[in-house]
Amino acid sequence: MLVGLMSDTHDRLPAVRELLKEMTQRGVGMVLHAGDYCSPFALRPFQENGVALAGVFGHNDGDPEGLKAFAAQGMGHELFESPHSITIGDHKILIVHDIGDVSLRSIKAHHIVVHGMEHQQSMKTRGDTMIINPGESCGWVHGSPTAAVLDLDTKHAEFIKLQGDQWQF
Repeated sequence: MLVGLMSDTHDRLPAVRELLKEMTQRGVGMVLHAGDYCSPFALRPFQENGVALAGVFGHNDGDPEGLKAFAAQGMGHELFESPHSITIGDHKILIVHDIGDVSLRSIKAHHIVVHGMEHQQSMKTRGDTMIINPGESCGWVHGSPTAAVLDLDTKHAEFIKLQGDQWQF
């Protein structure tokens, strides 16, 4: 099963729309989001594309109740406090905004850890655990919106980096 990975979207709807377009073209039907949507309207592209969403809040989500209410309007959209553990098939996944908020023991108790906050793409393993940061889906800090597509069965991740101006305001 393919899942999309996003973090730090920070209200940049054109970038989110373009990343979701890339993901759905690859067969993604669900996105795991590691926080910092910022405003409730930032969830609109997930609803427009019919993409299920499971995510956690980040440090810049100023209206968590509004985000939860907006998410409840979409089928298959759920937002949780960070960190949050989710099971998809046989895969135990931890979604956390700031990886510094969880212990090594908690990390090792999961097959996959998805985190954000650092605005940098990274992927590493600790024992049998894959730890992945899809980068900044907004592109505000480093100039290019990023995300990832993860095959849960093979634990193969492919990073996505938007180029050009198709996603800009």
